[in-house]
Amino acid sequence: MSSQTPPTSGDNEPKHTGLGKDLIQRGVYKSNPLGTATFIGLRSLDPFLQYQILAHGWGSSLLTKLGLSTIPLYASGTPVATMMHETGIRLLDSLNLPLPRLILLAMATGSTLKQIFWLTCTSKEEFPPRAAATVSAYNTFVNSLASMLLISTATSAALSTPLVTIPGTSLSVSLPTAVGAAMYAVGMALETVPEIQRRRFKDAPENRGRICDAGPWGWARHINYGGYTIWRTGYAVAAGGWTAGAVVAAWHLWTFAFRSIGLMDEYMSGRYAERWAQYKKDVPWLLFPGIY
Repeated sequence: MSSQTPPTSGDNEPKHTGLGKDLIQRGVYKSNPLGTATFIGLRSLDPFLQYQILAHGWGSSLLTKLGLSTIPLYASGTPVATMMHETGIRLLDSLNLPLPRLILLAMATGSTLKQIFWLTCTSKEEFPPRAAATVSAYNTFVNSLASMLLISTATSAALSTPLVTIPGTSLSVSLPTAVGAAMYAVGMALETVPEIQRRRFKDAPENRGRICDAGPWGWARHINYGGYTIWRTGYAVAAGGWTAGAVVAAWHLWTFAFRSIGLMDEYMSGRYAERWAQYKKDVPWLLFPGIY
């Protein structure tokens, strides 16, 4: 999500392009304590909100007002047997969530931790409060929508068949939940590992002015965007099934293909010129190696 090397003289102004203004201050390498605090604070609230939606009826109340039926957690004070699972882990079981909802809550928590890690540990560019609020609001909205899909009887992936047994346990989940969880894990790794690698590359003095093309960056030019698309799609699949996943995948692919990649390409072309042009020839794939 960040550019490749520290700014050189005369290259520290935010970039404005015909595609709009990037939320990240490309080429502006400095901290913004207020922006960082805003982002950490707002993103940290999201898991608590998702828990209220999934466990304490916030989502069910809203869906009922919209005339939609929801999957109950309890029937006459007794856990719904077909939906409740015990993991054997006291902390998780104390949340009193069915396994599909517990998985979705874990995804929300993981996305918060990953994005805070990105801002504080792998990104070096300024992230002002407005950008922090915008990104936080977007992620909370998408996560909340996924939680709503999961608890609605009309869309819940938890009600899909067949069921898949988790290896080494007696627990089972629906096929979309299992596939979505796997996609989430793969996507998180594919976004996070390259960003860590790029930060280490940029921090090495001998790499100043060079474009990181090692490891995953030699597979696709925006491999981290590809990873984000995969885990976001997996999140949606685990919540609302195949249709929800297809919609989310299409949305993020469109956003990256027609905006984000264009903004980054304009910035990198202006900063690295022939080196970026050569990198594009050496690494023709944008998001997914061998596919796109």
